Amino acid sequence: MNYWFLALTWQEISIAIGIFFLFLLFRKLFTTYIFKLILAFSKKAPTDILTSGLLAFERPLRSFFVAIGLFTAFYYLPTPETFDVTIYRIFRTLIIGHIAWGIYNISASSSTIFTRVGTRLDIKFDQIVLPFLSKLIRFAVIAMAISIIADVWDFNVDGFVAGLGLGGLAFALAAQESLGNFFGGVIIITEKPFTLGDWISTPTVEGIVEDINFRSTSIRTFADTIIVIPNSTLANEAIQNWSSMRKRQVSFDLGIKYSTPRNKVKRCTERIDNLLKVRDDIDQETIIVRFNEFNDSSLDIMIYFFTKTTAWLEHMEVKENINLEIMAILEDEGVSVAFPSRSIYMESENNKDEEENQM
Repeated sequence: MNYWFLALTWQEISIAIGIFFLFLLFRKLFTTYIFKLILAFSKKAPTDILTSGLLAFERPLRSFFVAIGLFTAFYYLPTPETFDVTIYRIFRTLIIGHIAWGIYNISASSSTIFTRVGTRLDIKFDQIVLPFLSKLIRFAVIAMAISIIADVWDFNVDGFVAGLGLGGLAFALAAQESLGNFFGGVIIITEKPFTLGDWISTPTVEGIVEDINFRSTSIRTFADTIIVIPNSTLANEAIQNWSSMRKRQVSFDLGIKYSTPRNKVKRCTERIDNLLKVRDDIDQETIIVRFNEFNDSSLDIMIYFFTKTTAWLEHMEVKENINLEIMAILEDEGVSVAFPSRSIYMESENNKDEEENQM
């Protein structure tokens, strides 16, 4: 029985080989003509989901023709019954593997189907969320395929799963930090405090987000260095997303000399307020210009407003122009900017002697 193939005739072997090559011919005809025809019809559909699905299964279908050819060729041969059982198991394994292969291709983050699912679910930051979900789905597809194939070959899947549970518990205890980073990444992705390319700052780092993966987040600082932060650390910190600004704040105190007359203080305040209200690059919702405080060395005018642009260079240009115009107003009104100073009064010896004599 172990040498059953020696009993095969050349005629049987030739026919089996012919059957295999016939299926290779079918494969060539299918991929060259039939598949392209179906693909052309699918492109006329209202959506491109069908086309994406066909493209995802294109290579698995080509390979499956080879598997069918081998199975049919061996099925034709007069093989022992025990060998037939093995052939059937191999064929079922190939079917499961090819189906899993196609689903694996569909679940790619670049797949149109997967992208449309993200759009339907209104996932805003798909450049982060979709690759993350794609990896999870692909892992699930592979795990499920392995489990089904193991069942086809009569392996004890229940015991395997139970063993995975005990092993998973031991792994979880040994890798608490890695699991913390993983779930930290899940929190960041689901709550979406930022996306790739955002400018963020935390108590420990500030810069542009370049990458987010299962374990860590990479941030490029303004010194052009890369800082890799564990997700568990980042998820537990206060995150300030500067890229989410709708407008950009400008706030400072303008200190003028104590010798400035009251009417000039009022005049400068009104002119600076009018200056901000007529500019198109200043958000008009909140503008505050008020004589605010008697400081140690100056009379302080609080100036508080927002620029419409949030881009740093444009914001600095607007701020510079306003500062120059404020200087022009002060010069026009004859008002000087104060600087920290201290007055010292000297008492002469003659005055001191006169005071002592009077006493």
